[in-house]
Amino acid sequence: MFQLGKTIVSEEILENDFVCNLTACKGGCCVDGEAGAPLEGVETEILVDIYKQVRPFLREKGIETIERQGAFVKGEDGEWETPLVNNNECAYVIYSEKGIAKCGLEEAYNQGATQWRKPVSCHLYPIRIKEYTELTAVNYHKWQICDPACTLGEELKVPIYKFVKEALIRKFGEDWYTELEVIAKEYLKP
Repeated sequence: MFQLGKTIVSEEILENDFVCNLTACKGGCCVDGEAGAPLEGVETEILVDIYKQVRPFLREKGIETIERQGAFVKGEDGEWETPLVNNNECAYVIYSEKGIAKCGLEEAYNQGATQWRKPVSCHLYPIRIKEYTELTAVNYHKWQICDPACTLGEELKVPIYKFVKEALIRKFGEDWYTELEVIAKEYLKP
């Protein structure tokens, strides 16, 4: 671990490679698991505000779940998260013609219906953020379902921190990411 500003960052995001391989995993991270996507407080308000614009992009099961449970729920850990359809997939999941799970929020964004892409936790994956009083932990979340992404990342030689560059900048800013690149260059020297 190393400190970067008000964050504590795991070296694993520098050492490990990762590139989503949707043809292999079929977007399983949006479908499998025991909880919805983690949400920041401000994101709960955004989900409520954009629901009418997002609704046309969602599946009927997702709409029913959101309208019954709400645009977000409090998880077992007391944190905010997206609701789940039948305790399984995220209520905002949609499927491509090939059966690949995709994000309905992101589809609405891509089609110009909203200005908000998706929860930052989803955008950052496989990085998980944990907020503490003084610092924010930035860790690599290993999940067997993502083994094909690790293999593809190794083949393409793309470290995690580069794969999620846009999301890291979204969360922490350009200056933070520039410092991370300097640290990575020094850390990864042969």
